[in-house]
Amino acid sequence: MSELGSGKGASFKSSYVTVNGVRLHYKSAGSGKLVLFLHGFPEFWRSWEKQLAHFGTDHLAVAPDLRGYNLSDCPPEVKDYRAKHLIEDIRQLAATFTHEKFVLVAHDWGGAVAWGLAIAHPELLSHLVIINSPHPMGFWRELANNPAQQKASEYMLLLRDAKAERVLSENNFERLLRMRFAGREQGPALEADKAAYLEAWQQPGALTGSLNYYRASPLYPPTAADPGAARLELEASDFMVRVPTLVMWGEQDRALLPSILEGIEEVVPGVKVVRVPDATHWVMEEKPDLVNAEIRKFISKEHA
Repeated sequence: MSELGSGKGASFKSSYVTVNGVRLHYKSAGSGKLVLFLHGFPEFWRSWEKQLAHFGTDHLAVAPDLRGYNLSDCPPEVKDYRAKHLIEDIRQLAATFTHEKFVLVAHDWGGAVAWGLAIAHPELLSHLVIINSPHPMGFWRELANNPAQQKASEYMLLLRDAKAERVLSENNFERLLRMRFAGREQGPALEADKAAYLEAWQQPGALTGSLNYYRASPLYPPTAADPGAARLELEASDFMVRVPTLVMWGEQDRALLPSILEGIEEVVPGVKVVRVPDATHWVMEEKPDLVNAEIRKFISKEHA
C-alpha cells in the first residue's frame, strides 16, 4: 500500500511493511544506497522531512514511524518496547530494502535503537550517524552519578508514570506542543507542523506506544525509592561500537547535557564528534543545511 506525497526536491512515497510482527509505516524518496532515518520522541517520520528531500536526490532515503508511533502498529504492552524488539524491527526493515551495508541516521530514541543495532549487528552498517542521542554507557554513567543530568532527566519520571497519557493530552496536547516547538518562529510552516503532529499523537494507541519506550527502559534517573540507572552494572566491553560513527550534538539541549559525550571515544573508537553550540535538541530541524552537509561529507568517505 503506498501513495505519493510531495517533498521539497524529491517525491515522498508513503508505504507499509510488516516486519518482526508489526506493521510499520514509512516515507521514502529516491533510489540508490539506503540511508535509513530513525526519529525520536514525540516525533514521527516528519522530523526527517528536510533530510529525505536532500538525500532522496541520490540515495534511497527512508524514514519509518517507529513501532508505537503515528501510522505504525502500536502494541499495548510495555514489554513490546524492550530494546531487542526495537532493534529487530529495524534490522528486518532494512533487509526489505537491501542486502548491502547501509547508512543509519538517528535522533533521540531512534538513536537508542541505532546504538543498539550498531552494537549487535555492526556488519550491517557502512556508517552510523547519531544526533543528540547518548551512547548507553555515557547515559548510564551520567544518570547514576551526575546530579545535573539527573535533574535534566526528571521529565522521564513523568513519562514513565501511569498518569502521563492524561497529563500530556490535556488542553489538546499543550505540553507536548510546547516541548516540541518551543522557540520556533510563528507562521504557516509552524502551524502546518503542529497540525501534523497533533494528528500523529491522536492516532489510536500512539501516545501510550511512544511513552512505553520510557517505561521499558532501565535507564532513568533515581528517586528516593528507586535507584534507577544506578542499580545497573554495565561493562564497556558489551557496548563497543565498531562502525564508522559521526555524532552531532546541539549543545543547548536542556534534557541531554554535553557531559554525556565525555569518554565516548573509549566505546566508539575513531568517532567523529561535531558540536553545534547554538542548536538545541532539534538540531536537524534548526540547522538542516549543516546537518545534511556533515552527514554527506561523512558518508562519502570510505572507512577501513
